Amino acid sequence: MKPLARYATLNGYLEVCRTVGIEPRPLMTSMGIDAAGLGMQDRWVSAAAIARLLELSAVRSGHDDFGLLLAEQRQFSSLGPLSLVVRDEPNVRSAMRILSRYNHVYNEALRAQVFEASDVTTVRIDADLGEPIEARQFVELAVAALFRLLRSFIGARWQPLAVCLPHSAPADTSTHRRIFGAVVNFDHDFAGIVIETRDLDSPNRMSNPALRQYTHRVLDSFADPRDVSVAHRVRESIEILLPTGRCSAELVARSLGTDRRSLHRRLAETGQTYSTILNSARTELAERMVGRTGVSLTEIADLLAFSAPSSFSRWFHEQFGCSPTQWRIQAGTASGSVDT
Repeated sequence: MKPLARYATLNGYLEVCRTVGIEPRPLMTSMGIDAAGLGMQDRWVSAAAIARLLELSAVRSGHDDFGLLLAEQRQFSSLGPLSLVVRDEPNVRSAMRILSRYNHVYNEALRAQVFEASDVTTVRIDADLGEPIEARQFVELAVAALFRLLRSFIGARWQPLAVCLPHSAPADTSTHRRIFGAVVNFDHDFAGIVIETRDLDSPNRMSNPALRQYTHRVLDSFADPRDVSVAHRVRESIEILLPTGRCSAELVARSLGTDRRSLHRRLAETGQTYSTILNSARTELAERMVGRTGVSLTEIADLLAFSAPSSFSRWFHEQFGCSPTQWRIQAGTASGSVDT
């Protein structure tokens, strides 16, 4: 399966499109990207599709700086749950070490590596989209996001020794100079940022030491990149899509950059099926939601994508040996109405 990225990569995309005068939704549709997914940051999509979308957007708008404009819309929260951990690391070195190890949590196509020397350190960004396509905007977005992240750690006036981009300079470099300053270099042999090694020891201005014991519990919940399987990605996508009422094998496959037949084949290789993963996700969610006050059983049936409340009730009885109403009464939170 090709590398994936979270929809959070496109945070601010609609706003940038409006600024440069292009209509975003037809462009997203042409790349197989669901515009509704922008409201679900943790949903996955093909990283190659994002790269193609950014290139097309740059061409249609006439803005060679499209990726940079998008980077300016990024928030620290775009890193998803990883932002909770990185925000409270004590210094830049520690934060960069976590970002390098766990970049797969937010973007599988990017790899950040820190090469530390006595006086000069290079933070290199490599993009592997799973296919040979143009990725100028994708790379510039990643480098600019890293630049802004380092500034949030060290301070707004901090400057690196160099910002390196592997492609030629555009006709107008004003946005590049505005964001990076005079240190931006084009036609370099890698993408990344060169800093003074002592910058790694800079205290993280956002850090709250009292929270670190809690944020590292979040870190412990992240899977090792070697352990992230297709079944894991399918489960994540199902949990995100179920409450939208638009969860299907076709849609899950598309969100993972493949088709339904290929997805079923990949799952079969691991001894699993889409149906078993869907049922497992529903079971876990139903157990939590039925015991919750303030949510009717009819609403839960909708959130778990059942065609009717009666279908949910039959399924629930098969899984738990009682009706959802009985479960709720036994839990001491009787509410809602589903005919059982």
